[in-house]
Amino acid sequence: MEENKDIHDENLDLNTQNPETAEQENQENVSQQPTAEELLAEEKDRYIRLYAEFENYKKRTLKEKNEFYQYASKDLMTSMLGVLDDFERALKEIAKNGNESDLKGVELIYQKFRNKLVEKGLNPIDVKAGDDFNVDFHEAITQIPAPTPELKGKIVDVIETGYQLHDKVIRFAKVVTGN
Repeated sequence: MEENKDIHDENLDLNTQNPETAEQENQENVSQQPTAEELLAEEKDRYIRLYAEFENYKKRTLKEKNEFYQYASKDLMTSMLGVLDDFERALKEIAKNGNESDLKGVELIYQKFRNKLVEKGLNPIDVKAGDDFNVDFHEAITQIPAPTPELKGKIVDVIETGYQLHDKVIRFAKVVTGN
């Protein structure tokens, strides 16, 4: 029975302390709760960040969509480069051995074909012997001893024309460089 009395006394002690500690906890909780202005500022900041993120998403998707349309024909253009090369080789051979009327006919077809590809964004990379070698546009097939000292490290000969589709290289110009 004495044990029960001790427990009862402890409970009384806890009950008398609880209202005071509860009141202190309530005051601490009230002081820790954000004010309406703080909540509004926090929500406004969240809204601005979300809006900016959405605007960035719209810009990014628009850019990706434009790039997709711009470069959708890349595979077709790459496959047409072989035909364009064949036309150029045929023109050289006909100029050497053929008659002039055949040459004019093939040149006409070549020019039409080339112009249609240029309309769609295909541009040849302009490379001449003596130009500086640039890895962004040229692919060195081989190196030979430079015929002159000024051609050292420069392009000596162009083996195959390079092409760009809009501003991206789709085929590097194959060149021979001087060593």
